[in-house]
Amino acid sequence: MPDRRDDSIIRNLFQVQIRREAITSRSLPPPPRHCFSDPAINSSKHFSLRPFELAIGQLAVMADRTALVTGASGYIALHVVKSLLDAGWTVHATVRSLQNEEKIGPLRTLSEHHPSKLRLFEADLLIEGSFLEPMQGCSVVLHVASPFLVPEKVKNAEHDLVRPAVDGTRNVLDCVNKTEGVKRVVLTSSVAAMYGDNVEVLQMENQTLHERYWNVTSTAHHNAYQYSKTLAEKQAWKMVEGQSRWELVVLCPGLVLGPSLSPASDSGSLAIIDQLLSGIMLVGVPDLAFALVDVRDVATAHLKAAETPQAKGRYIISENRTTPLVEISKCLKQFHDKPALLPSWNMPHLLFRLLGPLMGLSQKWLSANLGIRFAVDNRRAMEELGLTYRPAEETLREHYQAWKAQH
Repeated sequence: MPDRRDDSIIRNLFQVQIRREAITSRSLPPPPRHCFSDPAINSSKHFSLRPFELAIGQLAVMADRTALVTGASGYIALHVVKSLLDAGWTVHATVRSLQNEEKIGPLRTLSEHHPSKLRLFEADLLIEGSFLEPMQGCSVVLHVASPFLVPEKVKNAEHDLVRPAVDGTRNVLDCVNKTEGVKRVVLTSSVAAMYGDNVEVLQMENQTLHERYWNVTSTAHHNAYQYSKTLAEKQAWKMVEGQSRWELVVLCPGLVLGPSLSPASDSGSLAIIDQLLSGIMLVGVPDLAFALVDVRDVATAHLKAAETPQAKGRYIISENRTTPLVEISKCLKQFHDKPALLPSWNMPHLLFRLLGPLMGLSQKWLSANLGIRFAVDNRRAMEELGLTYRPAEETLREHYQAWKAQH
């Protein structure tokens, strides 16, 4: 950890320089706009001191390495907490209930390995102001909490997905606006905020997913999860405008796989592979494809987004293509102690169309996703955050090993 006196000297010198720059601000170019286009994000404004104010904030982030992680008992968030602790950060972690030992047990284990560096708080996404206390003393807020349920578990999309995602983001950022020490927010969004169905990417330039695109097709009745992530991210971009104290970095992972740190996780991405490993897809694998990413790489992306001063805008966190589910099945078959449970062939489309509605999948969804692959432009995160990706085989092998240990 840097010496606090040195930090004070650096800040004072930097503030003097900022005052000098402010005097000659008319000779400076306007601040850069976001590299993607959306009325909720971009706005034409006259020159302001926002870039310099944010630069001061970046120094503060580097000097005060205390971060808040929301939804800390979740699949991704647990790995984010671990990455921050391993990098020397102090972490304030929020959970809905401190009484749920099954959920918070893994956090207590992390705390034992990092004495005095992890504090646990109760906070609810739907209760205004509940993040104010855990946010005190934090320079960075990593808002990871958001529901991801498999379709058959969604009874009421507005209640189960949309409201927690959108109102939760609003409530967390309201608390950020009331907490002077926060200089940066890292939001966990998803590639789902860029497209709803695979077929949409075929209409994009070079049939390649890119950060500049937005999901404009999802609704509460069609791709409700994608709809919730889109609305939540747009809510965040609206709230970052009109203020100059804190900045927003958005991470958009694909389908997140890899070892879970908790047996109590109910993430939808884990459920998909759980069905495969349990033999539920014995008659054949649906002809679907996903942009994969290792949960540990997602956690590293959060750490880099918190620590990299130049980080800004949206970042796709994913491999550079979609991987068919049948390829995932074939790979897992190599490690499974009962390989016969995993098929190495696709289920016929007609059969899956008959079974799909039983899993909450509409014919509209099936038509827009079955058999469709696309490329992913993941260069921005690699070039600007220095992110590298684990091979899919490593991710799947260690995903299976963790699954086996918990079953």
